[in-house]
Amino acid sequence: MGLSDAVNRVFRNGILHATTNPVVRRTVERYGMQLGAARFVAGESLDEAIQALRRLEDMGFKTNTTIFGEHVFDAATADGVADDYIRVIDRLKAEGLRTNIALKPTHLGLSVSQEVGFRNVRRVVEHGATIGTFIRMDMEDSPWVDGTLGIYRDLREAGLDNTGVVLQAYLYRSEVDLESLLPYAPNIRIVKGAYLEPPDIAYPSKADVDRAYIRLAERALSADGYTAIATHDKRIIEHVIDFTIANKIPRDRFEFQMLYGIATDLQLQLLRRGYTVLISTNHGTGWYPYLMRRLAERPANLLFFARNAVRLPLST
Repeated sequence: MGLSDAVNRVFRNGILHATTNPVVRRTVERYGMQLGAARFVAGESLDEAIQALRRLEDMGFKTNTTIFGEHVFDAATADGVADDYIRVIDRLKAEGLRTNIALKPTHLGLSVSQEVGFRNVRRVVEHGATIGTFIRMDMEDSPWVDGTLGIYRDLREAGLDNTGVVLQAYLYRSEVDLESLLPYAPNIRIVKGAYLEPPDIAYPSKADVDRAYIRLAERALSADGYTAIATHDKRIIEHVIDFTIANKIPRDRFEFQMLYGIATDLQLQLLRRGYTVLISTNHGTGWYPYLMRRLAERPANLLFFARNAVRLPLST
């Protein structure tokens, strides 16, 4: 591991460890929107998010949306989250938006039990199927990988193909997981991974993560299915473009995905080059864990917050 890698890892781990500090949480939740969280959060309400989603669609982007939240530990609350997602799907349809849904299985009860998680995710996916809405399950930290993949397999075996899943390149297991999913001709999103994981589970080196990402991308693109390349890494993006051209992989077999408010110039550049670009656009009041992971990913994001802290008076 090089010096730069080591510094970035220390920085990233420090931010992720701070996420669980109650003082940090209270401070960020109180002042975060003033300091710049709105750059990464489409809105605290669905009405606010719809304005952002419509603007992005008018520009030519695909979109998805997620209700912020994770790790629900009682079944009644998880059932309510599923109800909320069904209402979001219906509202998006009524608004004439083509927005997909991305959801975290622990938000819908996987953290209660496999049965509760599957039941609620299935409710949302089945409802989406009735009106043509695609539902992707996000991948969370490593304890939930088996459960999430189990839900995905059960959904596909139940005949529900309007659903996809995510693999994280920094997990050693992901290449084996991909091979196990290929018989489904899956819709796979590939990400680097943003959770704090020990070195016996995940690559600690950025260079190793990048190499694993490229291996996953090339394997998924070479198989049947649809691949979402979710990264802001220009080098990886250009590698994928070169690979698809060299291997005559049509553009309707893959897309690029980026996060709302991050690398907006790159988003537009890819769109203008004729590639499909989806912007992941989250909404809700529970944005704190998401924001902290974004800050941990890139030092520039934290500097953006620091500059705003200097410039803006904080209301009491």
